[in-house]
Amino acid sequence: MTLDEELVNRSKSGDINAFEELVCRYERKIYSLTYRLMGNHEDANDFAQEAFLKAFQAIQNFRGEASFITWISRIATNVCRDELRKRYRIKTESLDEKITLDEGEVVKQHISPEPGPAELYEQRDFQERIQRYINTLSPEFRLVLILRDINGYSYEEIAEELECSLGTVKSRINRARNYLKQKILSEREQNNLCERLYG
Repeated sequence: MTLDEELVNRSKSGDINAFEELVCRYERKIYSLTYRLMGNHEDANDFAQEAFLKAFQAIQNFRGEASFITWISRIATNVCRDELRKRYRIKTESLDEKITLDEGEVVKQHISPEPGPAELYEQRDFQERIQRYINTLSPEFRLVLILRDINGYSYEEIAEELECSLGTVKSRINRARNYLKQKILSEREQNNLCERLYG
């Protein structure tokens, strides 16, 4: 029996400390997932907590057919998906809708494998810009992209999770990736133009 299985069994018996240990083991992974889905720290915290609360309330229904982290990840994904759908009913954005981008620097290529403070800052800055682009995707495209490229789900697992066809999953992932690629290329072109004009 694995540690997770032991902690789940104890949790089912009403051992709150056992469930708190499960939370400690996976809160960072779940927070990372909710942050990618929601796009800001406040929502990420709120929905990560909600996911664990729902998991605690439903722990008796956990049959162990998947690992605990897979189960709690699905709960977190569903919590975020429901919220995103609510928000997009109010304001719908097209995948191809043009957005105004802030000017920013492009991450430079470095020979040294060990990044210094400047490189770490640029990497973090680049990740924040990527997250802003992800935030402009509709929930359907955002979910498939994060489940595949961030969480490493297979196409089949995503199709099962989102209850849609394999072809739909592949199409959405392809469109979402192309969308992000175009935004990055557009930003680089803007930066190059600024350098030529003002550099």
